[in-house]
Amino acid sequence: MQNRLEHINLTVSNTNNTAAILGDIFDWQIRWQGPAKDNGHTIHLGGNDTYLALYSHKDKHYSTNDHKTVTKLNHIGIVVDDLAKIEQRVIAKGFIPYNHADYEPGKRFYFNIEDNVEIEVVSYM
Repeated sequence: MQNRLEHINLTVSNTNNTAAILGDIFDWQIRWQGPAKDNGHTIHLGGNDTYLALYSHKDKHYSTNDHKTVTKLNHIGIVVDDLAKIEQRVIAKGFIPYNHADYEPGKRFYFNIEDNVEIEVVSYM
């Protein structure tokens, strides 16, 4: 078995809202959802092999660095087959694509979801 990334656990303000947005844009399904650590809520969203674990907790804050914290990361990269189709879905959800680029090995753009989490969408087609 080859080593691979299975999931990223991301703290967000609203798991249901984030899951609905990303599920619609990328055709992802909820793999599991339910109670999580410290009376939080988690949704596992993605495909058969990889997923985002979206975690929320009623005691949200930005000052400390633990599993209850909405933390900063550079971005989450998502590979798609049809960049134009996904960009239209992003726009339809009210998000603004930016930083379009075409360099090896693929074309890409970025957009921010709630909590200012940056998503990079890339196509290698």
